[in-house]
Amino acid sequence: MSNIIAIVGRPNVGKSTLFNRLIQRRDAIVDAVSGVTRDRQYGKGDWNGKSFSVIDTGGYEIGSDDIFEEEIRKQVQLAIEEADIIVFVVDVETGITPTDTIVANLLRKIKKPVFLTVNKVDNSIRHSEAVEFYNLGLGEYYSISSINGSGTGELLDAITEKISDEQTEENDELPRFAIVGRPNAGKSSFINTLIGEERNIVTDIAGTTRDAIDTKYNRFGFEFYLVDTAGIRKKSKVKEDLEFYSVMRAIRAIEHADIVVLLIDANRGFEGQDKSIFWLAEKNRKGIVILVNKWDLIEKETNTTRDFENIIRKEIEPFTDVPILFISVLKKQRIFKAIETAVEIYQNKTKRIATRKLNDVMLPIIQDNPPPAVKGKYIKIKFCTQLPTPTPQFAFFANLPQYIKEPYRRFIENKLRKAFDFHGVPISIYFRKK
Repeated sequence: MSNIIAIVGRPNVGKSTLFNRLIQRRDAIVDAVSGVTRDRQYGKGDWNGKSFSVIDTGGYEIGSDDIFEEEIRKQVQLAIEEADIIVFVVDVETGITPTDTIVANLLRKIKKPVFLTVNKVDNSIRHSEAVEFYNLGLGEYYSISSINGSGTGELLDAITEKISDEQTEENDELPRFAIVGRPNAGKSSFINTLIGEERNIVTDIAGTTRDAIDTKYNRFGFEFYLVDTAGIRKKSKVKEDLEFYSVMRAIRAIEHADIVVLLIDANRGFEGQDKSIFWLAEKNRKGIVILVNKWDLIEKETNTTRDFENIIRKEIEPFTDVPILFISVLKKQRIFKAIETAVEIYQNKTKRIATRKLNDVMLPIIQDNPPPAVKGKYIKIKFCTQLPTPTPQFAFFANLPQYIKEPYRRFIENKLRKAFDFHGVPISIYFRKK
Protein backbone atom coordinates (compact mmCIF):
# COMPACT_ATOMS: atom_id res chain seq x y z
CA MET A 1 0.00 0.00 0.00
CA SER A 2 1.19 3.48 -0.83
CA ASN A 3 0.86 6.14 1.83
CA ILE A 4 -1.45 8.59 0.08
CA ILE A 5 -2.97 11.40 2.13
CA ALA A 6 -6.00 13.21 0.70
CA ILE A 7 -6.89 16.70 1.92
CA VAL A 8 -10.63 17.34 1.67
CA GLY A 9 -12.89 20.22 2.66
CA ARG A 10 -14.71 23.33 1.52
CA PRO A 11 -13.16 26.14 -0.51
CA ASN A 12 -11.16 28.79 1.32
CA VAL A 13 -10.48 26.79 4.47
CA GLY A 14 -6.70 26.74 3.84
CA LYS A 15 -6.25 23.38 2.14
CA SER A 16 -3.56 24.57 -0.27
CA THR A 17 -1.54 26.22 2.49
CA LEU A 18 -1.74 23.06 4.58
CA PHE A 19 -0.80 21.04 1.49
CA ASN A 20 2.41 23.05 1.14
CA ARG A 21 3.13 22.55 4.83
CA LEU A 22 2.69 18.79 4.61
CA ILE A 23 5.03 18.41 1.65
CA GLN A 24 7.46 20.94 3.20
CA ARG A 25 8.05 22.79 -0.04
CA ARG A 26 10.51 25.42 1.09
CA ASP A 27 13.07 24.71 -1.61
CA ALA A 28 13.05 27.64 -4.05
CA ILE A 29 13.75 25.30 -6.97
CA VAL A 30 10.77 23.10 -6.24
CA ASP A 31 8.54 26.12 -5.75
CA ALA A 32 9.70 27.55 -9.06
CA VAL A 33 8.81 24.45 -11.08
CA SER A 34 5.35 24.12 -9.61
CA GLY A 35 3.89 27.39 -10.84
CA VAL A 36 1.20 29.22 -8.96
CA THR A 37 -0.12 27.65 -5.78
CA ARG A 38 -3.47 26.65 -7.17
CA ASP A 39 -1.76 24.37 -9.70
CA ARG A 40 -0.06 22.24 -7.06
CA GLN A 41 -2.21 19.17 -6.96
CA TYR A 42 0.10 16.51 -5.57
CA GLY A 43 3.46 16.23 -3.91
CA LYS A 44 5.79 14.18 -1.77
CA GLY A 45 6.51 14.75 1.89
CA ASP A 46 8.30 13.09 4.77
CA TRP A 47 8.15 13.35 8.54
CA ASN A 48 9.80 11.32 11.30
CA GLY A 49 11.62 9.25 8.70
CA LYS A 50 8.41 8.22 6.91
CA SER A 51 7.44 9.38 3.43
CA PHE A 52 4.01 9.92 1.92
CA SER A 53 2.22 11.47 -1.04
CA VAL A 54 -0.32 14.25 -0.58
CA ILE A 55 -3.34 14.95 -2.78
CA ASP A 56 -5.12 18.30 -2.63
CA THR A 57 -8.69 17.64 -3.74
CA GLY A 58 -9.07 21.33 -4.45
CA GLY A 59 -11.80 23.89 -3.93
CA TYR A 60 -15.24 23.63 -5.42
CA GLU A 61 -17.19 26.18 -7.41
CA ILE A 62 -20.64 26.58 -5.95
CA GLY A 63 -23.32 26.84 -8.63
CA SER A 64 -26.20 25.82 -6.43
CA ASP A 65 -26.61 23.87 -3.24
CA ASP A 66 -27.66 20.73 -5.10
CA ILE A 67 -24.81 20.88 -7.64
CA PHE A 68 -22.29 21.63 -4.95
CA GLU A 69 -23.46 18.77 -2.76
CA GLU A 70 -23.25 16.28 -5.63
CA GLU A 71 -19.80 17.45 -6.69
CA ILE A 72 -18.33 17.35 -3.22
CA ARG A 73 -19.75 13.88 -2.70
CA LYS A 74 -17.97 12.67 -5.84
CA GLN A 75 -14.62 14.16 -4.88
CA VAL A 76 -14.69 13.04 -1.26
CA GLN A 77 -15.91 9.55 -2.11
CA LEU A 78 -13.08 9.10 -4.61
CA ALA A 79 -10.55 10.39 -2.09
CA ILE A 80 -11.94 7.95 0.45
CA GLU A 81 -11.68 5.10 -2.04
CA GLU A 82 -8.13 5.72 -3.23
CA ALA A 83 -6.35 7.45 -0.34
CA ASP A 84 -5.02 5.70 2.74
CA ILE A 85 -5.44 8.64 5.13
CA ILE A 86 -7.95 11.53 5.03
CA VAL A 87 -7.26 15.02 6.38
CA PHE A 88 -10.58 16.88 6.68
CA VAL A 89 -9.97 20.65 6.93
CA VAL A 90 -12.54 23.02 8.47
CA ASP A 91 -12.42 26.73 9.29
CA VAL A 92 -12.76 28.00 12.86
CA GLU A 93 -13.74 31.46 11.57
CA THR A 94 -16.95 30.23 9.93
CA GLY A 95 -17.73 27.37 12.28
CA ILE A 96 -19.62 24.30 11.12
CA THR A 97 -21.37 24.79 7.76
CA PRO A 98 -23.87 22.52 5.98
CA THR A 99 -21.08 21.44 3.63
CA ASP A 100 -18.87 20.41 6.56
CA THR A 101 -21.74 18.27 7.81
CA ILE A 102 -22.10 16.59 4.39
CA VAL A 103 -18.41 15.65 4.36
CA ALA A 104 -18.45 14.51 7.99
CA ASN A 105 -21.42 12.23 7.30
CA LEU A 106 -19.41 10.51 4.56
CA LEU A 107 -16.25 10.22 6.63
CA ARG A 108 -17.96 8.70 9.65
CA LYS A 109 -18.79 5.61 7.56
CA ILE A 110 -15.24 4.69 6.58
CA LYS A 111 -12.65 2.62 8.39
CA LYS A 112 -9.60 4.59 7.23
CA PRO A 113 -7.85 7.11 9.52
CA VAL A 114 -9.55 10.52 9.41
CA PHE A 115 -7.88 13.60 10.90
CA LEU A 116 -10.30 16.41 11.58
CA THR A 117 -8.19 19.55 11.25
CA VAL A 118 -9.49 22.91 12.45
CA ASN A 119 -7.57 25.61 10.60
CA LYS A 120 -6.91 29.31 11.33
CA VAL A 121 -6.61 28.70 15.08
CA ASP A 122 -3.99 31.35 15.81
CA ASN A 123 -5.01 32.62 19.26
CA SER A 124 -6.48 31.37 22.52
CA ILE A 125 -10.00 32.60 21.75
CA ARG A 126 -10.14 30.64 18.51
CA HIS A 127 -8.66 27.65 20.30
CA SER A 128 -11.68 27.56 22.61
CA GLU A 129 -14.07 28.16 19.70
CA ALA A 130 -12.72 25.04 17.95
CA VAL A 131 -14.53 22.88 20.50
CA GLU A 132 -17.64 23.33 18.34
CA PHE A 133 -16.28 20.82 15.83
CA TYR A 134 -16.81 17.93 18.23
CA ASN A 135 -20.40 18.19 16.96
CA LEU A 136 -19.29 16.72 13.60
CA GLY A 137 -19.01 13.35 15.31
CA LEU A 138 -15.47 12.58 14.16
CA GLY A 139 -13.91 12.53 17.63
CA GLU A 140 -10.71 14.38 18.45
CA TYR A 141 -9.59 17.27 16.27
CA TYR A 142 -6.27 19.04 15.60
CA SER A 143 -6.11 22.82 15.96
CA ILE A 144 -3.66 24.35 13.50
CA SER A 145 -2.77 27.52 11.69
CA SER A 146 -1.50 26.40 8.32
CA ILE A 147 -0.34 29.90 7.43
CA ASN A 148 2.18 30.11 10.31
CA GLY A 149 2.62 26.40 10.94
CA SER A 150 1.44 26.17 14.52
CA GLY A 151 -0.02 22.78 15.33
CA THR A 152 1.07 21.16 12.05
CA GLY A 153 3.91 19.30 13.77
CA GLU A 154 1.45 17.58 16.10
CA LEU A 155 -0.78 16.77 13.13
CA LEU A 156 2.13 15.24 11.22
CA ASP A 157 3.20 13.26 14.29
CA ALA A 158 -0.27 11.74 14.47
CA ILE A 159 -0.43 11.06 10.74
CA THR A 160 2.94 9.30 10.61
CA GLU A 161 1.93 7.03 13.48
CA LYS A 162 -0.58 5.56 11.02
CA ILE A 163 2.06 5.01 8.34
CA SER A 164 3.80 1.65 8.30
CA ASP A 165 7.58 1.44 8.49
CA GLU A 166 7.52 -1.49 6.09
CA GLN A 167 8.01 -0.86 2.40
CA THR A 168 5.59 -2.46 -0.04
CA GLU A 169 7.05 -5.46 -1.82
CA GLU A 170 5.92 -6.12 -5.37
CA ASN A 171 4.91 -9.69 -6.10
CA ASP A 172 6.98 -9.68 -9.27
CA GLU A 173 10.58 -8.54 -8.99
CA LEU A 174 10.85 -7.40 -12.59
CA PRO A 175 11.74 -3.70 -12.99
CA ARG A 176 8.83 -1.37 -13.66
CA PHE A 177 9.03 1.41 -16.26
CA ALA A 178 6.12 3.85 -15.80
CA ILE A 179 5.06 5.84 -18.87
CA VAL A 180 3.70 9.12 -17.51
CA GLY A 181 2.70 12.54 -18.76
CA ARG A 182 -0.16 14.89 -19.45
CA PRO A 183 -3.33 13.49 -21.05
CA ASN A 184 -3.14 12.84 -24.79
CA ALA A 185 0.65 13.02 -24.94
CA GLY A 186 0.77 9.60 -26.64
CA LYS A 187 1.48 7.25 -23.75
CA SER A 188 -0.84 4.39 -24.75
CA SER A 189 0.16 4.73 -28.43
CA PHE A 190 3.81 4.54 -27.40
CA ILE A 191 3.27 1.24 -25.58
CA ASN A 192 1.05 -0.17 -28.33
CA THR A 193 3.70 0.61 -30.93
CA LEU A 194 6.38 -1.04 -28.82
CA ILE A 195 4.49 -4.27 -28.26
CA GLY A 196 2.99 -4.35 -31.75
CA GLU A 197 -0.60 -4.87 -30.69
CA GLU A 198 -3.55 -2.82 -29.51
CA ARG A 199 -3.13 -3.79 -25.85
CA ASN A 200 -4.31 -0.42 -24.52
CA ILE A 201 -7.22 1.69 -25.75
CA VAL A 202 -6.08 4.64 -27.87
CA THR A 203 -8.36 7.51 -28.81
CA ASP A 204 -8.03 11.23 -29.36
CA ILE A 205 -9.97 11.91 -26.16
CA ALA A 206 -7.73 12.89 -23.29
CA GLY A 207 -8.03 10.69 -20.23
CA THR A 208 -8.99 7.40 -21.93
CA THR A 209 -6.69 5.31 -19.75
CA ARG A 210 -8.29 4.99 -16.34
CA ASP A 211 -5.92 2.74 -14.42
CA ALA A 212 -2.24 1.90 -14.56
CA ILE A 213 -1.91 -1.10 -16.93
CA ASP A 214 1.13 -3.39 -16.79
CA THR A 215 2.60 -5.02 -19.89
CA LYS A 216 5.48 -7.50 -19.56
CA TYR A 217 8.06 -6.62 -22.19
CA ASN A 218 11.42 -8.01 -23.32
CA ARG A 219 13.87 -5.97 -25.33
CA PHE A 220 17.66 -5.96 -25.65
CA GLY A 221 17.71 -9.18 -23.61
CA PHE A 222 16.10 -7.36 -20.69
CA GLU A 223 12.65 -8.14 -19.30
CA PHE A 224 10.57 -5.56 -17.45
CA TYR A 225 7.07 -4.15 -17.03
CA LEU A 226 5.80 -1.22 -19.09
CA VAL A 227 3.22 0.59 -16.99
CA ASP A 228 0.74 2.76 -18.87
CA THR A 229 -0.74 5.43 -16.62
CA ALA A 230 -3.61 7.83 -16.90
CA GLY A 231 -2.74 11.32 -18.04
CA ILE A 232 -2.02 13.80 -15.26
CA ARG A 233 -3.51 17.29 -15.50
CA LYS A 234 -3.58 20.46 -13.47
CA LYS A 235 -6.06 20.64 -10.63
CA SER A 236 -8.01 23.33 -12.45
CA LYS A 237 -8.55 20.92 -15.34
CA VAL A 238 -9.64 17.95 -13.24
CA LYS A 239 -13.39 18.39 -13.63
CA GLU A 240 -14.50 14.78 -13.95
CA ASP A 241 -14.36 12.39 -11.05
CA LEU A 242 -12.91 9.76 -13.38
CA GLU A 243 -9.82 11.87 -14.04
CA PHE A 244 -9.32 12.62 -10.36
CA TYR A 245 -9.34 8.87 -9.79
CA SER A 246 -6.79 8.42 -12.60
CA VAL A 247 -4.43 11.01 -11.15
CA MET A 248 -4.23 9.08 -7.89
CA ARG A 249 -3.54 5.85 -9.75
CA ALA A 250 -0.79 7.53 -11.78
CA ILE A 251 0.89 8.78 -8.61
CA ARG A 252 0.88 5.24 -7.24
CA ALA A 253 2.48 4.04 -10.48
CA ILE A 254 5.27 6.62 -10.15
CA GLU A 255 5.92 5.63 -6.54
CA HIS A 256 6.17 1.93 -7.43
CA ALA A 257 8.23 2.42 -10.60
CA ASP A 258 11.96 2.03 -11.02
CA ILE A 259 12.14 4.22 -14.11
CA VAL A 260 9.80 7.06 -15.06
CA VAL A 261 9.50 7.77 -18.78
CA LEU A 262 8.01 11.25 -19.10
CA LEU A 263 6.27 11.88 -22.43
CA ILE A 264 5.65 15.48 -23.39
CA ASP A 265 3.81 16.85 -26.41
CA ALA A 266 6.18 18.81 -28.66
CA ASN A 267 3.28 20.97 -29.83
CA ARG A 268 2.59 22.15 -26.27
CA GLY A 269 6.16 22.43 -25.03
CA PHE A 270 7.47 21.70 -21.55
CA GLU A 271 4.61 23.05 -19.44
CA GLY A 272 4.17 23.53 -15.73
CA GLN A 273 2.46 20.20 -15.22
CA ASP A 274 5.29 18.39 -17.03
CA LYS A 275 7.67 19.98 -14.55
CA SER A 276 5.48 18.91 -11.64
CA ILE A 277 5.54 15.31 -12.85
CA PHE A 278 9.31 15.50 -13.34
CA TRP A 279 9.92 16.76 -9.81
CA LEU A 280 7.56 14.19 -8.32
CA ALA A 281 9.63 11.47 -9.98
CA GLU A 282 12.89 13.10 -8.89
CA LYS A 283 11.75 13.46 -5.29
CA ASN A 284 10.82 9.77 -5.32
CA ARG A 285 14.42 9.12 -6.49
CA LYS A 286 13.41 7.43 -9.75
CA GLY A 287 15.48 7.11 -12.87
CA ILE A 288 14.07 9.51 -15.47
CA VAL A 289 13.93 9.66 -19.27
CA ILE A 290 12.23 12.56 -21.05
CA LEU A 291 10.66 11.87 -24.44
CA VAL A 292 9.48 14.72 -26.68
CA ASN A 293 6.73 13.11 -28.74
CA LYS A 294 5.15 14.34 -32.01
CA TRP A 295 8.43 15.93 -33.08
CA ASP A 296 7.53 15.11 -36.70
CA LEU A 297 4.82 17.81 -36.50
CA ILE A 298 7.21 20.60 -35.51
CA GLU A 299 8.49 23.12 -38.05
CA LYS A 300 12.22 22.39 -38.02
CA GLU A 301 13.30 25.70 -39.57
CA THR A 302 12.20 27.67 -36.51
CA ASN A 303 12.59 24.98 -33.85
CA THR A 304 15.66 22.80 -33.35
CA THR A 305 16.20 19.93 -30.97
CA ARG A 306 19.05 21.86 -29.39
CA ASP A 307 16.85 24.88 -28.62
CA PHE A 308 14.03 22.71 -27.29
CA GLU A 309 16.44 20.66 -25.16
CA ASN A 310 18.04 23.81 -23.73
CA ILE A 311 14.61 25.07 -22.66
CA ILE A 312 13.85 21.80 -20.85
CA ARG A 313 17.23 21.65 -19.11
CA LYS A 314 16.82 25.23 -17.94
CA GLU A 315 13.46 24.32 -16.39
CA ILE A 316 14.75 21.21 -14.56
CA GLU A 317 17.87 22.75 -13.02
CA PRO A 318 19.84 21.69 -11.03
CA PHE A 319 19.12 18.06 -11.97
CA THR A 320 19.95 18.36 -15.65
CA ASP A 321 21.83 15.09 -16.20
CA VAL A 322 18.76 13.51 -17.78
CA PRO A 323 18.42 12.00 -21.28
CA ILE A 324 16.07 13.91 -23.61
CA LEU A 325 15.02 12.14 -26.81
CA PHE A 326 12.91 13.48 -29.67
CA ILE A 327 10.53 10.85 -30.98
CA SER A 328 7.44 10.29 -33.10
CA VAL A 329 5.25 7.41 -32.01
CA LEU A 330 3.13 7.79 -35.15
CA LYS A 331 6.16 7.54 -37.47
CA LYS A 332 7.92 5.02 -35.17
CA GLN A 333 10.93 7.29 -34.94
CA ARG A 334 13.43 6.51 -32.16
CA ILE A 335 10.89 4.68 -29.99
CA PHE A 336 13.18 1.67 -29.52
CA LYS A 337 16.08 4.00 -28.81
CA ALA A 338 13.88 5.45 -26.06
CA ILE A 339 13.46 2.02 -24.44
CA GLU A 340 17.14 1.22 -24.86
CA THR A 341 17.94 4.46 -23.04
CA ALA A 342 15.47 3.60 -20.26
CA VAL A 343 17.18 0.24 -19.78
CA GLU A 344 20.55 2.00 -19.54
CA ILE A 345 19.16 4.37 -16.90
CA TYR A 346 17.89 1.39 -14.90
CA GLN A 347 21.38 -0.12 -15.02
CA ASN A 348 22.80 3.19 -13.81
CA LYS A 349 20.26 3.29 -10.98
CA THR A 350 21.21 -0.17 -9.74
CA LYS A 351 24.96 0.30 -10.21
CA ARG A 352 27.28 -0.54 -7.32
CA ILE A 353 30.76 1.04 -7.08
CA ALA A 354 33.40 -0.90 -5.15
CA THR A 355 34.63 1.08 -2.15
CA ARG A 356 38.28 0.83 -3.17
CA LYS A 357 37.53 2.06 -6.70
CA LEU A 358 35.37 4.88 -5.35
CA ASN A 359 38.15 6.10 -3.05
CA ASP A 360 40.84 5.70 -5.71
CA VAL A 361 38.86 8.03 -8.00
CA MET A 362 37.30 10.52 -5.60
CA LEU A 363 39.99 11.14 -2.97
CA PRO A 364 42.54 12.59 -5.45
CA ILE A 365 39.81 14.88 -6.81
CA ILE A 366 38.98 16.01 -3.27
CA GLN A 367 42.65 16.49 -2.43
CA ASP A 368 43.10 18.76 -5.46
CA ASN A 369 39.82 20.59 -4.75
CA PRO A 370 39.20 20.49 -0.98
CA PRO A 371 36.16 22.11 0.65
CA PRO A 372 36.73 25.80 1.46
CA ALA A 373 38.03 26.50 4.95
CA VAL A 374 35.49 27.95 7.39
CA LYS A 375 36.56 30.29 10.21
CA GLY A 376 40.15 29.20 9.74
CA LYS A 377 39.24 25.52 10.07
CA TYR A 378 40.29 23.14 7.32
CA ILE A 379 37.94 20.36 6.26
CA LYS A 380 39.48 17.00 5.45
CA ILE A 381 37.62 14.16 3.74
CA LYS A 382 39.44 10.87 4.25
CA PHE A 383 37.04 8.16 3.10
CA CYS A 384 33.91 7.55 1.05
CA THR A 385 31.59 4.63 0.37
CA GLN A 386 28.36 3.82 -1.45
CA LEU A 387 25.52 3.04 0.92
CA PRO A 388 23.51 -0.23 0.60
CA THR A 389 20.34 1.50 -0.63
CA PRO A 390 18.01 0.89 -3.63
CA THR A 391 19.08 4.19 -5.20
CA PRO A 392 22.63 5.59 -5.45
CA GLN A 393 23.61 7.19 -2.14
CA PHE A 394 27.12 8.00 -0.97
CA ALA A 395 28.66 8.85 2.38
CA PHE A 396 31.81 10.99 2.64
CA PHE A 397 33.50 11.01 6.03
CA ALA A 398 35.07 14.28 7.16
CA ASN A 399 36.45 15.89 10.31
CA LEU A 400 34.03 18.83 10.08
CA PRO A 401 31.07 17.74 7.91
CA GLN A 402 28.80 20.47 9.28
CA TYR A 403 30.85 23.13 7.47
CA ILE A 404 30.49 21.61 3.99
CA LYS A 405 28.11 23.76 1.95
CA GLU A 406 25.72 22.99 -0.90
CA PRO A 407 28.01 24.21 -3.74
CA TYR A 408 30.64 21.68 -2.71
CA ARG A 409 28.01 18.95 -2.49
CA ARG A 410 27.04 19.72 -6.10
CA PHE A 411 30.72 19.68 -7.08
CA ILE A 412 31.10 16.18 -5.63
CA GLU A 413 27.90 15.03 -7.30
CA ASN A 414 29.08 16.27 -10.70
CA LYS A 415 32.40 14.47 -10.31
CA LEU A 416 30.62 11.26 -9.32
CA ARG A 417 28.36 11.51 -12.34
CA LYS A 418 31.25 12.11 -14.70
CA ALA A 419 33.45 9.35 -13.27
CA PHE A 420 30.85 6.59 -12.90
CA ASP A 421 28.00 7.52 -15.28
CA PHE A 422 24.87 8.06 -13.23
CA HIS A 423 23.13 9.65 -16.20
CA GLY A 424 19.39 10.00 -15.60
CA VAL A 425 19.50 9.00 -11.93
CA PRO A 426 19.11 11.23 -8.84
CA ILE A 427 21.92 10.57 -6.38
CA SER A 428 22.20 11.50 -2.71
CA ILE A 429 25.39 12.57 -0.96
CA TYR A 430 25.90 12.71 2.79
CA PHE A 431 28.82 14.17 4.72
CA ARG A 432 29.38 12.44 8.03
CA LYS A 433 31.71 12.68 10.98
CA LYS A 434 34.62 10.31 10.52
